[in-house]
Amino acid sequence: MSLTVLMNAGPWLSVPPPGYGGIENVIATLVPELRRLGVRVVLASVDSSTLAVDELVSVFPDGQFAALQRPYNQVCGISQAHLNGVVRQLHSRDDIDLVHDHVEAVGLATLAAMGPDAPPVLHTLHWDLAKHPALYGNLDGGDRVRVNGVSASQLARAPQALRDHSVGHVHLSTPLAVGADTRPATEKGDYVVVLGRINPGKGQDLGARLARRVGFPLVLAGPVGPYHRPEDLAAADDEARQNPDVRFFYDEVAPYVDGDLVRWVGTVAGQERDDLLAGARASLFPLRWEEPGGTAVVESLALGTPVVAMSRGCLPELIEHGRTGLLTADEDELGDLVLAASVLDPDECRREAAARFTPAAMAERYLGLYERVRQVAATPRLQPA
Repeated sequence: MSLTVLMNAGPWLSVPPPGYGGIENVIATLVPELRRLGVRVVLASVDSSTLAVDELVSVFPDGQFAALQRPYNQVCGISQAHLNGVVRQLHSRDDIDLVHDHVEAVGLATLAAMGPDAPPVLHTLHWDLAKHPALYGNLDGGDRVRVNGVSASQLARAPQALRDHSVGHVHLSTPLAVGADTRPATEKGDYVVVLGRINPGKGQDLGARLARRVGFPLVLAGPVGPYHRPEDLAAADDEARQNPDVRFFYDEVAPYVDGDLVRWVGTVAGQERDDLLAGARASLFPLRWEEPGGTAVVESLALGTPVVAMSRGCLPELIEHGRTGLLTADEDELGDLVLAASVLDPDECRREAAARFTPAAMAERYLGLYERVRQVAATPRLQPA
């Protein structure tokens, strides 16, 4: 396929990220498969990105994620500086066939404002669409800008203007799903794991409270704000508590963390993360928000670990209740389901992942959306008589 795509990852983390980084991990999973299918990829990221691409363009030498804890008036220019660099690239060259944008709010607004001379744009919505109502509720991308969700449930809750620009959804994938159905089983421990950034929406406080009440060992794995290790957070000064995730951890989660039954191990990555997830008897998602995508869900399935979760957001799309996981709308029932998850077959989880959540499946779906976006942009709009 003769197609050049500018993949706009943004300025926050390198691709792949050095640990946790949901959007950057999605891009690192998608790009190799697109290139295998013949797509030329220009990555707009930071200089420290190591993902193999055809070209890297950047404004910042390294990821700017740590700046997100600062007040808005100190950090608001970072995304704009990155997008300014992207716009300069688009104005100075004619080889970009499509922009695949992943930068929250600013990417969509900037690229929609570029006018009809810019390339077609597909903007992937990775987040809660209740955010940014003024932008999403009044979006006008003309025929050139389209969006996609990462689940059907996410788009179903979108403002009408956003749905009018939608070309569908693409479920997230994981390289772990490749050959998952032939992978040898991992011996299971007695612990349960919650994998993900610690914040109120992910509900780690609920998970920790249930672990203490029901009596199952729980491992919390993920960063607290910009702090990836417990010792880094412990060494932070009082200013760190300005970060809402840090406040949430100290106020709502830390009282249950005893280092024995409930442990916070910080960010885990690579083989350490895979071993932790594969060895868990269940992966717990005590969600308090409508999860849009669920990368950790498909990773859990690929590693043969059943999912126990609140039935919110995309979870019913990814999990078959009673086969690959257990879902409930009742927080009080969640702890009991953790104990019941031992009856689920890890092989069923691996087979589901291999069938539905491979990077190849995601890339093929995006190629179809790219073609649709380009066709819509190339078709003149009929003017009323």
